[in-house]
Amino acid sequence: MNAPLDLDQLQTFIAISDTGSFTKAADTVFRTQSAVSMQMRRLEERIGKPLFEKDGRTNKLTEEGERLLSYARRLLRLSRETLAAFDESQLEGQVRIGTPDDYADRFLPEIMGRFARSNPRIEMSVICEPTLNLAELVRRGQLDLALVTQCDDVNVTEIVRREPLLWVTSASHAVHEEPVVPLAVGRPTCQWRRSATETLQRSGREYRVLFTSWSATVVIASVLSGLAVSVLPECALRPGMRVLGEADGFAPLPDCQIGILRGHTGQRELIDAVARHITESLDNITAPAADEHAFDFAALNGARSKRLRPGQVMPGW
Repeated sequence: MNAPLDLDQLQTFIAISDTGSFTKAADTVFRTQSAVSMQMRRLEERIGKPLFEKDGRTNKLTEEGERLLSYARRLLRLSRETLAAFDESQLEGQVRIGTPDDYADRFLPEIMGRFARSNPRIEMSVICEPTLNLAELVRRGQLDLALVTQCDDVNVTEIVRREPLLWVTSASHAVHEEPVVPLAVGRPTCQWRRSATETLQRSGREYRVLFTSWSATVVIASVLSGLAVSVLPECALRPGMRVLGEADGFAPLPDCQIGILRGHTGQRELIDAVARHITESLDNITAPAADEHAFDFAALNGARSKRLRPGQVMPGW
């Protein structure tokens, strides 16, 4: 297996994985279905493993296919970055991006690092605000693009990632066992706060809001110090947290949906490029690492994501 892999075959392979169909993939890569089938036969011969198995009318990846998919996405991404580095006509200008601070620590290093390497002529400025504030800034033309949480007050049509919303407490304290659950949550307009309080009410659990803040840092500090229980998306978990489940008296919460809001600032090509880059980056970011025996695997928005089980304690990483 010394000969290099064919990037065209890998691109077709990714298209089949994303669409679940050789026919739909053929439309995506502008080839005939027979050409797509031939490409995949050659790729399987090159890898020496079967990559697909039938699942009803769709083509499901085998275990070997799942392994290859991660490498294929990285190889195609690196190819695009390499070409962009030598493209004299590449994009340039300024782009203003907004995101809640819940996502900033986990997502921004990957998003900004990759984009800066492949688009050195673009200046990025980033602000961290709650979703509602970001939506208003986009509406006013003060932001080009925002990564936000789907909620009742912000209708996001471009969902790019889904994550479980989890009950969390301190791994070193038992505040979740108090008869009246103390909560650390966002302001009343926060969708996660609404989900938490409505779920507790349906379960008949008494609660009191102990801390209210837009700042993820404040909420996380309240949890880690053992003062309160909170709800966080999987990406915002920190070492020293414990995930609570039904066995602890905490009913499941709806998933957190993360989407993109685009501004109307006259930089359509640039905004589209940034949005596409963010979507690709989030596809390749998994949950925070932990003991491999403590995870179930679940498909989130087309990507494989590690999901913590209730009762699992977040270690350091």
